[in-house]
Amino acid sequence: MAPDPRKVGLREGAQASGAPGHAMGATCRGHGSFRYSGAVENQNLKRTPLHAAHLRAGARMVPFGGWDMPVQYAGLKAEHQAVRENVGMFDVSHMGQFRFRGPGALDFLQHVTPNDVSKLKPGRAHYNWLPAEEGGLVDDIYIYQAGEQDYLMVVNAGNIAKDWAHLQALAAGYDVQMTDESDDWVLIAVQGPKAAATLNEFTDADLLTAKRNSFFPGRLLDHDVFFARTGYTGEDGFEVFVKAPEGEALWDALLASGIAPAGLGARDTLRLEAGFPLYGHEFSENIHPLSSTYSWVVKDKPYLGRTKMDEAPRQKLIGLKLDKIPVREGYPVMLGGENVGVVTSGSTSPTLGHPIAMALVDVDAADASAFEVEVRGKRHPAERTELPFYKAK
Repeated sequence: MAPDPRKVGLREGAQASGAPGHAMGATCRGHGSFRYSGAVENQNLKRTPLHAAHLRAGARMVPFGGWDMPVQYAGLKAEHQAVRENVGMFDVSHMGQFRFRGPGALDFLQHVTPNDVSKLKPGRAHYNWLPAEEGGLVDDIYIYQAGEQDYLMVVNAGNIAKDWAHLQALAAGYDVQMTDESDDWVLIAVQGPKAAATLNEFTDADLLTAKRNSFFPGRLLDHDVFFARTGYTGEDGFEVFVKAPEGEALWDALLASGIAPAGLGARDTLRLEAGFPLYGHEFSENIHPLSSTYSWVVKDKPYLGRTKMDEAPRQKLIGLKLDKIPVREGYPVMLGGENVGVVTSGSTSPTLGHPIAMALVDVDAADASAFEVEVRGKRHPAERTELPFYKAK
C-alpha cells in the first residue's frame, strides 16, 4: 500500500508506508469511510487463519468483503494512537497473492501495468495499477520481485476473483506461469514509528537499515518469513509474510512480545489521514486514476489501457477539512450553490481532532479554497487542504 510519494496498502493491499492501496487498498470502510459489507450469514463468511486468535483477543468481528474481520479490539482511537506513536499490528491475510514465474513473467507484467516493472530487482517492490482497457482501474496492487523471473503480486481482498480472471484472460502468448497463492500466506502488517526497532529484537535480519520497498527473507520468533518494508498507514513498518500454517503461532508470539493488535477501523482512519486512496472509493473502474495525486505511477511505455489513461481526467481528488460534522462517502460537495463533486472517504481524524474527507470534484472547481458538504439536506463549510492530512515525523 510509504515514502514513495504514494500505500497499498495492499492496499486494502500491500503498499509502502508512504504509498497507497495495497493493494493494501483492500483494507476497510467505516468509521466514516468504513462500511460493513452488508448482512451476510456468518457461516458464509471467509475466515483468515488468524480468526481464532482474534476471538481470543476479544475482537469485535464484522463482515467485510465476504470475510469475517476484526474491526477493533481495545477501541479504534487507542489502536490508531498506538500505530501513530508506538507500534501496532493488523491481520491483512484477506489480501490476495498471485505468483508469476517464467521467461515471460516480466513482459507480461509490463503489459498489464503502467509502472515500469523492469526497474525492479530481486528484493525490491513497488506500487502499481491494473488498468482496465476501457478506462479506470481493475485494481491497485503491489509487486514484489522475489527472484529472477519470479514476482509476487498483492491485490485487494475484494478483487481477488476479478483480478485473477482479468490476468488469466491476458496471459495468452506469454511464457508465464501464474499461481494463485492467496490461501498459502498469512500477512501481518506491523506498523508504527517503533515497528522496526521492536521487530529487530526478534529476528536475525537487520531491519533497521532495510530500505523502503525492500523485500527479503528472515527468521522472526523462530518462524521463516519474508519482510517487506511497506504499509498502508502513513507510518514506518513492515508487512510480514509467513506460511499459513504458522500464521497463528507467529501472531500470538508478536502479541506476547507486546505489540498491540489493531482492527480495520483504525486502518481506515490511518490511511485516510495519510491521504491514501482506497479501491472502491478513490479508485474504481469508473474513476480516472489520474484524478488522484499518483501520476508518478504511470511511466512512458506501452501497456494495456494506455489510450484511456492518456485522456485528461475531468475530476480531481482533493482534501477537505471541516470543523465539527463528520462527512461520509456519497455526500455532495457544493460550490456557489452548485454540486461540483462527491465525498469519497470521510471520518473524524483521531490525530488531528476534527473531521477530514477526500472528495472528487470537477477539475474547474478544484482550485477553490472553500466548499460546502451537504449532510442530510444541510450544508456545512469545508476548507480545501492539501493531501496528505498527516505526515509522519
